[in-house]
Amino acid sequence: MAQIRFVGVRKAFGDVVIVKNLDLDVADGEFVVLVGPSGCGKSTILRMIAGLESITAGDVYIGDRRVNDVPPKDRDIAMVFQSYALYPHLTVRDNIGFGLAVRKTPPAEIKQKVDEVAARLGLTPLLDRKPRQLSGGQRQRVAMGRAIVRRPRAFLFDEPLSNLDAKLRSDVRADLARLRRQLGTTTVYVTHDQVEAMTLADRVVVLEGGVVQQIGAPLEVYARPNNVFVAGFLGTPTMNFIAVKVDAGTLQLDDGRSLKLTAPPNTATLGVRPQSLVVGTDGILFGEVEVDVVERLGAESFALCRGGKQPLTALMRADHQVKPGHAAPLAITGDAIHFFDAQGVRIEAHT
Repeated sequence: MAQIRFVGVRKAFGDVVIVKNLDLDVADGEFVVLVGPSGCGKSTILRMIAGLESITAGDVYIGDRRVNDVPPKDRDIAMVFQSYALYPHLTVRDNIGFGLAVRKTPPAEIKQKVDEVAARLGLTPLLDRKPRQLSGGQRQRVAMGRAIVRRPRAFLFDEPLSNLDAKLRSDVRADLARLRRQLGTTTVYVTHDQVEAMTLADRVVVLEGGVVQQIGAPLEVYARPNNVFVAGFLGTPTMNFIAVKVDAGTLQLDDGRSLKLTAPPNTATLGVRPQSLVVGTDGILFGEVEVDVVERLGAESFALCRGGKQPLTALMRADHQVKPGHAAPLAITGDAIHFFDAQGVRIEAHT
C-alpha cells in the first residue's frame, strides 16, 4: 500500500484549466472518493495518478516517490474503468489472470491467486465462461478481480458502477464495501453518485470547476457543508435554498412573511433539507404552498411545491394525503437548518 499526494497540481488543456492548484493527501490504506458534477476534474485527477494524463504543474507522489515522469506500468497501480475492458475471447479465469501472465508469473501461482480472488468475489462458478455470457454486475466483478489479483499498491476506480442498473449498483457497491474492509488497500474512487460517496468513503473530496470545495468524512460534509454548492450537491432530495433577509435577527421571506427563526446578521440564503421541511403544522410555520407533484418513494413521500419565488421539496408523512394542485401548509422541523451569506458561504448559527 502507499500514500498518494498531490502538491500544487494544475492541469490545463491549452487555455482551459481543468484542475487548479490541487493539494490532497490520501493516507496509506484510506478510501477517498472524488465526487462532483461532470467536468469538475475528478476523472482527470485519477488519470494523473495512473500516469495516463500529464501534469501541467505541481507534483504527484505515490509513497515517497515523485511519479510525474514515471510510466504507468511502473507505478504499481490498478485501475478499474467505467467500461469493463474485458477481453471477449478470454474466459473469466484468463481475464482475471491476464496481468499476472504478462508478468511471467508461474502458472501454478496464477491459478492459486485467481482461485482466491474468484472465491472472494463469488465468481468461482463462472471461471470458464466468456464475458458475453455474464451479466453487467458479473462483468464488473471480473474487472475488479483483475485489479485485485495483482495486489497493487493502490486501486483507482473511475465510475465503475455507472453502467449498472439500480439493483446491480447496490449489489456491487456492497461488494466494494466488503472488499475495502478485507483488503485495506489505498483507494481513490471517482463518482458523480453521492450514494456511493456517502456509503464507501473514509473521506469525500467535493469538486467543482477543478477546485476542491470541501474535504471531510461523508457525514461531516453532509451536516456542515462549506457552501451552497456542497450543500446542494450532497443529499437526496437536494437541499431547499430560500432567499431571505434578516430584520432584527428575524428572517424575512421574499414575499414579506417572517419566519420565527433567529439567524446570523449576514444571512442571505436559508438552507433546509427536505427531511426538515414537512407538510403540516408541527414545527416553525413556513406558510401555505401549492403542491405540484407528489413523489412516492416507498417508505417516504415528498411533495414538490411552489412557495414564493422558489420551488421547494418537503417530506410528506403518511398521515398527510395531499394531492397535486392542492394547497398545503409547510413547517420547518428538526435542526438541519443552514445559513449562507450573499457569496453562498456557510455562516455558523452562533455568530
